[in-house]
Amino acid sequence: MSWFNYYGLIIMAIIMLPNILYAVRQKENTATAYINKAITVAEQVGRYGCCVLMIFNIPYLYFNFWFKNALTVYLSVNGGLCFAYLIFWIICWNRNGKLKALSLSIIPSIIFLFSGMVLAYIPLSVFAAVFSVSHIYISYKTL
Repeated sequence: MSWFNYYGLIIMAIIMLPNILYAVRQKENTATAYINKAITVAEQVGRYGCCVLMIFNIPYLYFNFWFKNALTVYLSVNGGLCFAYLIFWIICWNRNGKLKALSLSIIPSIIFLFSGMVLAYIPLSVFAAVFSVSHIYISYKTL
């Protein structure tokens, strides 16, 4: 892979599609979000960092796949996780609760962390760690 990760773009599109549909559908029904400025900022920095770094590879900080058949593992695991994410979105579409909040925050966190590790991409791994901790925390506290 070069500086542009086509697979990462597809993964991000799969993850973002249900979120965009949900945001359009729920314009007036905004839930009261957990309010802690530091954690909210950390979550947003982690989110946007992961979104950008899943698609764009920074030279000299991106080391590509580091084991044999890593591309197959990367695509298989992320494909399965994306499928699970879409299934949870479908199951939990009109529900609220711990299952929805935690599954829809843990699965993307695993996708980002796994991608950072398999690609040996240090910045993605760091942003994924920040995003994971803060996003899961906010999702749990917002219940």
